[in-house]
Amino acid sequence: MKEQSTKERILETAEALMLEKSFHAVGLKQILDAVKVPKGSFYHYFESKEQFGAEMLKHYVKSTTVRKRQMLLSEDVDENPITRLFAYLDGGVAHLKTIPGKFPCLVLKLAAEVSDLSDPMRQELAKGFEEWIGIFKQLLDEAIDKQLISEKVDSAHEAQLIQDLWNGATQRAVINQSVVPVEHACERIKSRMNEVTI
Repeated sequence: MKEQSTKERILETAEALMLEKSFHAVGLKQILDAVKVPKGSFYHYFESKEQFGAEMLKHYVKSTTVRKRQMLLSEDVDENPITRLFAYLDGGVAHLKTIPGKFPCLVLKLAAEVSDLSDPMRQELAKGFEEWIGIFKQLLDEAIDKQLISEKVDSAHEAQLIQDLWNGATQRAVINQSVVPVEHACERIKSRMNEVTI
């Protein structure tokens, strides 16, 4: 149990540091000093920094996916899946306003940095995006089943568009140090959902 706990602490500490800086800007010593474990412990858990990076992304995607599922797919939040989607989008905008000019998500932050340098990390990023698109698809399928939006809606296509709009807008929001691009993306997603509402 102690081994798993130490590994999790290393991963979670690294996630926070890399969200603040970047994958290549954070050294192993900085991570291990923050967790207060010796350097030898790192290589007990990970073969290399690249393998560690892939595991870190896998860990981050897993925990983030749990939160997304809770917010978007739980009827305990709201019976109406479209209401859940809009609340999720509004929450994302509100969070971005608290961290102007910074990425809210490690996957988005590292996507450009590591995709062409590490195939194992790129694969974890791709899996994460596909899983999150799948959550949006499941949400839209629920809305179709509940006859809230038209059955003609291609839920797979719409789910990809939601994820892609969010990703692109977030990147521009960070570059511009303004939440406006994300606000516009959310307005477009909401407008699209209103267009297909029955």
